[in-house]
Amino acid sequence: MQYRSGKELRELFLSFFEEKGCKRYHSFSLVPDDPTLLFTIAGMVPFKPYFLGIKTPEVTRATTAQKCVRTNDIENVGRTARHHTFFEMLGNFSFGDYFKNEIIPWSWELLTERVGLDPDRLYATIYLDDDEAHDIWRDKVGLPENRIVRLGDDDNFWAAGPVGPCGPCSEIIYDQGEEYSCGKPTCGVGCDCDRYLEIWNLVFMQYNRDAAGKLTPLPKKNIDTGMGLERLASVVQNVRTDFETDLFRPIIDKACSISGTEYGSNKLNDMAVKVISDHLRASAFMIADGILPTNDGTGYVLRRIIRRSVRFGRLLGIDRPFLTELLPAVRESVGDEYHELIEQSSAIEQVLKTEEERFSRTLTQGSDLLESEMEKVEKDGSKILSGEVAFVLYDTFGFPLELTEEMCAERSISIDIDGFEAAMEEQRTRARASSKQTSSVISKNVYTELADKIAPTPFCGYSAMEADTEIAAIIVDGAQSDSISEGTKADIVLSNTPFYGEKGGQVGDTGTITSGDCVFEVEDTIYPASDLIVHRGVLKSGTLKKGQRVTAAVNADRRRAIQRHHTATHLLHEALTRVLGKHVRQAGSLVTPTFLRFDFNHFSPVTIDEIREVERIVYEQVLKCSPVETNVMPIEEAKKTGAKALFDEKYGDEVRVLKIDDYSTELCGGTHVKNTGEIGLIKIIKEEGIGSGIRRINAIAGYPALELNQRLGYAVASMSNMLGEDMDNITSRIEELLDEKKVLERKNRELQVKGAMADIEDTVKPCATINGVDLIAERFDNITPDLLRQIGDRIRQKYPTALMLLAGVGELGRVSLTAMASDEAIAKGAHAGNMLKETAALLGGKGGGRPSLAQGGAPSADKLDEAFAKAPKIFASIMKG
Repeated sequence: MQYRSGKELRELFLSFFEEKGCKRYHSFSLVPDDPTLLFTIAGMVPFKPYFLGIKTPEVTRATTAQKCVRTNDIENVGRTARHHTFFEMLGNFSFGDYFKNEIIPWSWELLTERVGLDPDRLYATIYLDDDEAHDIWRDKVGLPENRIVRLGDDDNFWAAGPVGPCGPCSEIIYDQGEEYSCGKPTCGVGCDCDRYLEIWNLVFMQYNRDAAGKLTPLPKKNIDTGMGLERLASVVQNVRTDFETDLFRPIIDKACSISGTEYGSNKLNDMAVKVISDHLRASAFMIADGILPTNDGTGYVLRRIIRRSVRFGRLLGIDRPFLTELLPAVRESVGDEYHELIEQSSAIEQVLKTEEERFSRTLTQGSDLLESEMEKVEKDGSKILSGEVAFVLYDTFGFPLELTEEMCAERSISIDIDGFEAAMEEQRTRARASSKQTSSVISKNVYTELADKIAPTPFCGYSAMEADTEIAAIIVDGAQSDSISEGTKADIVLSNTPFYGEKGGQVGDTGTITSGDCVFEVEDTIYPASDLIVHRGVLKSGTLKKGQRVTAAVNADRRRAIQRHHTATHLLHEALTRVLGKHVRQAGSLVTPTFLRFDFNHFSPVTIDEIREVERIVYEQVLKCSPVETNVMPIEEAKKTGAKALFDEKYGDEVRVLKIDDYSTELCGGTHVKNTGEIGLIKIIKEEGIGSGIRRINAIAGYPALELNQRLGYAVASMSNMLGEDMDNITSRIEELLDEKKVLERKNRELQVKGAMADIEDTVKPCATINGVDLIAERFDNITPDLLRQIGDRIRQKYPTALMLLAGVGELGRVSLTAMASDEAIAKGAHAGNMLKETAALLGGKGGGRPSLAQGGAPSADKLDEAFAKAPKIFASIMKG
């Protein structure tokens, strides 16, 4: 068998099915257009609406090499030969076109004649009663009867969900030889060992299953096949695991080089570099598809696998950021198929670098916790670290069990593995209960049915804000209606429309749909299903019917305000890239008539000087009155022009390319001004962080910016008059006044302390003394917590061996509590934290702290005298230990 690289095998597969009439699609995003899934988990996911009959496919034959992420068994990655988070699924699909008679012989042709697998090592499994597939394998392909294996529902029947399309499948098995066998006498096809390896699954979608479980033949039968590229490469390259293929080895070898280890010399080190190679591949592709580290959803998975990579790096002895050094090896291993890794290389590096540095600090905190827990174990003499502690280290601080075991072993401490596994299983149970990936059901509704029949809705709003059109459908309360009368809330679909539906961050248009005296007020325009534009609103007068001719008119002033803000968003995006760096990438946006919101990845607050420079660059383009041009072209041609594709936007084969002179080129389906001069003034009004590595800018353009400028001008003029200063000196004068205020506040505090301390020599006395330690319990009115500490310091001068409990009562009756104990008092058993905690509880409050200092509070002073009366008893209990 000829050696072939992973890149060659991918191209071989795709080219073969192109020869068979399939359209080749570039891999779809890892973020599916499917609310039931976190990630694209199989090649068929992007085509699921076609298989379910929700949408009509543009072609009947397709083929892809699809990026996939599965997270069911992250902890098994590196431990087995073939568990991965990220993998490529080679697939070909038929939507009512070719079926078993074609795909079974084609699969045999590809594997034996093109790839070069030994025909005598190939087996086929089929469903129990699938005689049709059996006969094709035996008679058309020539596979011997003893290499055709019938299996049941668990192995050879596929379904999209409890109801809907389903059917038998046929798996192609490769016999890797006796050296891969488990050695059991029963070892054969279906065994869990690696000898009989499934390399390709052919799914024959030929039935529809109803709620009662009845199977009905589909009028149009479909094909969905999937073959893991990594698994195929391991067979062709004759290696024992996927990790030893050229899809992983460049990354593994680089990781070994950085850590000074040799692959194959140590099982623990081998597992570590396998984990790193797998997780880094997944991380790079996830970031390239717009996923960023967060604490939930896809972002949480990304954060988890980045951190898992870092902690396994620590296991190898790598105690510095290293992941970005492996990225060239990732790009080398997957080849040129995934241009997004090149286009987003800056963003990938920035995200990995920031997350790795942040997690390194967390690892240090985890080390401190482990050190503390090991000291407790040694003190107790048990020599066993609890499984719960090991799991907290694993789950919260990112410590792999192996790292915890290694650190414990240095102190001759073992780990309660059963307790760890129990805690891990509890987490798995919670994850399964909340995981979106447990469901793969998408249901039809009135909008998806309409979209399949009449979408896409022709949109004429790029060139017109009014159009004569016809009512194509009316929806009331989720069902189609033939007509509506005055006062009815409804959704209307038009045969063509100038109304822009909310999409790509731009809000939907408002306006009217009229016919004679009938007026339907459009309150919003949306896309409830793919390419179907729906006008949502209420009929103000008259009656409207399906098929009726109407005039659709957009609120023109509102639309023009939206357009100013949308084009301003593009100017802002490019300016941020120029000022902050090429890693800047849109992570979300909102374009409205009154403001714009732009989210982007950056890892520190944008400074005042940077904001000023961004505004300068943007306004420079406004003053140029640069032409804003839009052209429609194939997406691949658009990418060759350097046009930026915006995060979170779905693109078809043809796209609109927005070009602002020689300044900016982006893919965008929104509406825009004709030249930048129409925007007018643009002003950034807020910049903030909204998540790890994500910044948000709010800005306004046009009339809203003018109104803000006028308000600011009035405010400055008013302050100038009040202060008697000209505009240039206002800031310095305010700073002087604030400094004066601070001086006066400090003097006031000093006077308060002096007032409170005036009678201390005479009034402050111990209310109890035990073992030479005095208890001081005093109340002060209108005193802040900081002042209480100062008072405590003064009292300590008179009573050096004391535990002080001080209460400050504010004007509204709220109590601030401070407890302090000197070193001498602590040595004799005093504890400020315990004293305050018990006293605060008597007041209905909370508090606590260290032996030397504690703080707390309570909502009311009603029980303060009662609590202080009990203070000596609490003090006595503390001193007794």
